[in-house]
Amino acid sequence: MKSMTKLMVVAVAALLAAALVVAPAAAERVVPDGGNVYIGEKHVNLVKVFGGWENGTLVYYSNVATPEAATIGKTVPVTDATDFELTASDFSSIGAWYAFNTSAITNGKVKLTNQSAANGYILVDKPSVPLDVKLVNEKGEVTTDSVDGKTVTRNSKIAFEIKHNIRLATADVTKENGTVMKIEVKTPDGGTLTSLDGKDLSEILLKGTKSKVIIPSLKDLKPGTYTAIAKWGNTSALDSDNSNTVTFDIATKAIAISSSKDSVVRGKNFVVTITGESKTNYWVYIKDASLSANEDYPLILGNQPGVNSSTKTGENIRADARYKTPAFAKAGNEIVNGTMALVNTNAGGTRTIEFNTTTATKDRQFTIRVEETIQQGDSTSPDYDEVKVTVEKGGVTITASGTGVYYIGEEITFSGTCTDNETVYLFLTGPNLGTNGVNLKKINETVTNYNGRTFAAEDVEADDTWSYKWNTADLARSLDAGGYTIYAVSKPVGKDKLSDAEYATASIQLKSAYLTATSSGAIVAKGDDLKITGTAQGDPENVQVWIFGKNFYGKNERLVDTASVESDGSFEYELKGAETKDLSPGQYFAVIQHPMTKGFGVEADAKAGEIYGTTGVVRTKITDLQASAAATALITALDSANVDDTYVKLTFDVEEAYIAIDPIGDKEAGSKFTISGTTNVAVGDKLIIDVTSSAFGPAKKTEAAGFGSVAGTVTVEKGDGANKWSFEVDAADLKPDQYIVKVECIETETTTTANFNLVEKVETTPTTEVTTTAPAGEVTTTAPAGETTTEPTPTPGFGALVALAGLGAVAFLVLRRK
Repeated sequence: MKSMTKLMVVAVAALLAAALVVAPAAAERVVPDGGNVYIGEKHVNLVKVFGGWENGTLVYYSNVATPEAATIGKTVPVTDATDFELTASDFSSIGAWYAFNTSAITNGKVKLTNQSAANGYILVDKPSVPLDVKLVNEKGEVTTDSVDGKTVTRNSKIAFEIKHNIRLATADVTKENGTVMKIEVKTPDGGTLTSLDGKDLSEILLKGTKSKVIIPSLKDLKPGTYTAIAKWGNTSALDSDNSNTVTFDIATKAIAISSSKDSVVRGKNFVVTITGESKTNYWVYIKDASLSANEDYPLILGNQPGVNSSTKTGENIRADARYKTPAFAKAGNEIVNGTMALVNTNAGGTRTIEFNTTTATKDRQFTIRVEETIQQGDSTSPDYDEVKVTVEKGGVTITASGTGVYYIGEEITFSGTCTDNETVYLFLTGPNLGTNGVNLKKINETVTNYNGRTFAAEDVEADDTWSYKWNTADLARSLDAGGYTIYAVSKPVGKDKLSDAEYATASIQLKSAYLTATSSGAIVAKGDDLKITGTAQGDPENVQVWIFGKNFYGKNERLVDTASVESDGSFEYELKGAETKDLSPGQYFAVIQHPMTKGFGVEADAKAGEIYGTTGVVRTKITDLQASAAATALITALDSANVDDTYVKLTFDVEEAYIAIDPIGDKEAGSKFTISGTTNVAVGDKLIIDVTSSAFGPAKKTEAAGFGSVAGTVTVEKGDGANKWSFEVDAADLKPDQYIVKVECIETETTTTANFNLVEKVETTPTTEVTTTAPAGEVTTTAPAGETTTEPTPTPGFGALVALAGLGAVAFLVLRRK
């Protein structure tokens, strides 16, 4: 039995030995010092890198500014350098990793921070294997033209190309070492192929920098979309991501045509793409649509690469006399000038041709054909393909900014969209204007049909929008107030030809500009501010302000000043207190002038002291005139028939500033009362009020300090005549005394005072009815209400005298003790 057992053990051992001989051991790629290794690679031999040792440490440095004291970024221990794997978690950093064998670092002989003491290094990289599919030319050479995402015909030749970063010695690029990939191609039916036209794609060695596989023919492949991806082979030592995917379409025909749009709004362009053989000539043209003029058709744009177009069909044919006239034209059909071209495809077998449409293009369907060129003498029928494109009418919209009601002189913005042309044409209709419409820039000029120069025109942006600014001030002298209609048209046609174009309208109301103005007061105290405010409609930038007074012709003798007009039409002009302080008392005249349209019709020559203006305005030296006469001369000039400016006249008086205090009279201590008065300082000015005891002064240390003053500020208010002010006084803590009231205005440097007495409060004792009881036998009488009794005052009796004497004695004693 023992011998039988021994025989079985020997047999099993023999079988295992035989199995080890038959099964190939995992290939170990020996990496030289400084060699390339890749993240995910297995079974690499790093013994040479470690100087002959089979263990040690790999170090990656984050900073090696000083090699003897480099900064360690990461370390990876190597226990078996004969069979090592570069895991992605360990080798997250690519670049140089330095090897220190166990002997070098034992007992601290070599520090890992000393890069220069390393036994060797490896270059770690992440595998990259991008895939592309490219055209192959007639010479069998792989071109640089990628067909990824493109269409090829079954007559084309293609090649798969893997551009990788696997930099190994040629001897190491073997199936056994695992540097191999396969390409899987998914067919239009969903199947997966690893070979095309007999070319094996299952084992592609990654040699050099590019690995290519040429597919000789696509003729036997089904038309449709193909998708390819490069994957690592089963024996690959690399455990990395697969490549990207690429797609290409195999056309159903040897020649095909497609359009970027099934329909297009006229005025916009569209593009057709032909697909055929690489570097081949084809006819492209629009079939006859029985239209009268070539401008009725979409036309091929000139100067396109690979597109030999002409306005004459014959010139296209003469450009290459080898080819017959297109079959469609040969059949007796007309090809309209500008609708045909001889087109040469690129290396990918494609070419794009752009067609232009205008507002003249008819809104209908057109058929565009691509046709093979046939050599002269060849009786073969050409292959062709067709695509249909519909040209549609566009539209136009218009909107006016604001409310639709404007003052003459304002700028109005019209905006909208136009999908029917690249230009929108504008004209105006209204009271007593040309019935066919007039030019917005020259309303005396009637528009002429199909003459764009007689219209206001605006380019349409790429997003189909347009905008036009109309300044009514440029036309104010010939434009009356009233209702008007603005037309936006896709063609330069007037009102009688609107049926030939797309259009839209906007209605507006124009009003005459106007001016209002008022001053801050009819009376201005010297040193107070004077404000002139108002509204100037019609969108002027500013108004002019003229002020005349006794020997006064405006600020700094400038004759005229300006005030800016805000966007809401409001304006404000101000003479500061420092300026009115020096004005002489008296009457002043102000004229506020609105320019209306073409600027100010009357202006000032301050140096000469004169006013002047447009034709019909007499130049006048107003500085020789008194204030009222100067104002009259200015108004006469403004009233000229040649001046369309409008104006407002104002007058105001300048007075010495005063503050008056109304009579106060005597007031009781502890009461509340009001001190009031009038003034000619401006409404809104602040008055400082001080109410001070005339005896108010320093108190002695032995005496309690009494409160002897009240102060505050008040604001001047509008009165019926003069302006008014008032101040509330609470005398609860004031002692009886004579008080001085001082009122001061800082703006006008004006002060006034008044006195009043604060007296003791008079106590009022209520009247008590006394009832006297008479002795027995006597009659008592009570005075009727409202009457006074006149009974004699009784003389004190003896007891009373004694009591008084006693009180006197007490008082004497108190005084003596003091």
